[in-house]
Amino acid sequence: MTHAPQIRIPATYMRGGTSKGVFFRLEDLPESARVPGKARDALLMRVIGSPDPYGKHTDGMGGATSSTSKCVIISRASVPEHDVDYLYGQVSIDTAFVDWSGNCGNLSSAVGPFAIANGLIDPARIPHDGICTVRIWQANIGKTIIAHVPVTDGQVQETGDFELDGVTFPAAEVALEFLDPSDDGEGGGAMFPTGNLVDELDVPGVGALKVTMINAGIPTIFLNAADLGYTGSELQDAINKDPLALARFETIRALGAVRMGLIASTDQAATRQHTPKVAFVAPPGDYTASSGKEIAAGDIDLRVRALSMGKLHHAMMGTAAVAIGTAASIPGTLVNLAAGGGEREAVRFGHPSGTLRVGAQAKFVDSQWTVTKAIMSRSARVLMEGWVRVPGESF
Repeated sequence: MTHAPQIRIPATYMRGGTSKGVFFRLEDLPESARVPGKARDALLMRVIGSPDPYGKHTDGMGGATSSTSKCVIISRASVPEHDVDYLYGQVSIDTAFVDWSGNCGNLSSAVGPFAIANGLIDPARIPHDGICTVRIWQANIGKTIIAHVPVTDGQVQETGDFELDGVTFPAAEVALEFLDPSDDGEGGGAMFPTGNLVDELDVPGVGALKVTMINAGIPTIFLNAADLGYTGSELQDAINKDPLALARFETIRALGAVRMGLIASTDQAATRQHTPKVAFVAPPGDYTASSGKEIAAGDIDLRVRALSMGKLHHAMMGTAAVAIGTAASIPGTLVNLAAGGGEREAVRFGHPSGTLRVGAQAKFVDSQWTVTKAIMSRSARVLMEGWVRVPGESF
């Protein structure tokens, strides 16, 4: 029996924020994978090494976590006044599935550097030394992201002294602006799809739980840690080694997705793993981060823990950080109340790996809340570049 040989595809392996992913230029993909569909999904799954019943991604580029099972496709902008289109695929680890329903806020920080380094930005716009502003069209959700990328000697500057909790080594800071981040195309067509800042969600075996369900950055369901029996200082093992807790969170996620109008029935939740996210919040308190770093209550406004792809995240998803910042800026949400209430334009929250500051500008217009911009800083770095190889018959 003969087998097709491996093929080589130009690719870049990059860290962006607290995530890693395989980046491609659209034009470099095999022709059948340049359009959405089965061939593209099959190719990206084989690149990552999914589905993997062993949960290790030994035979692929993935890292067997939600933070490291990611692919990105970049192309020249299809929308006026933008530089590039950015398409993000969250690859399931143990099932044959690529979720295209949302953005990755962390990898957003690597899009600008990748676009500059790969000839997708007009050279006349790249300073010899300074900041290159890259306007990104986030094609999954139809939103604009502005990346401010440092440049030295005409090249992307990757090294620096900016420290990001959840990332071991410092690097150059990339400031991001998420414009109009409310997912107004989802659910009820508003930031709060039910029209309420706080709802009650009836969860079988648990009872009625207070929730804030918001479309900002990424659809997110917020709960109070205390209502779930948690303190808000939990690290990954406290949740991820508890199968009953994970099952309960998935039930909450499915029920919330229906209430948000993202799916028609809970049966569809399995085919929409990336969104919505589930997070629980608590007032500030002292705790020890996963690195051993001591986090003081006085240094944060609240504590937040979030789940991604069925597991507690080791730090915080960038898109969920946008949701946190937005909800914190709106008086009356669970996030805002955990942070002490009142009006604010920025919040610093504690997550399992440390702390993160995110700003948001929200306003009440025509009887509903809108957010014009969310701002945060991340860093990005090329880890490896060249070609990724996959068996020719795999897609």
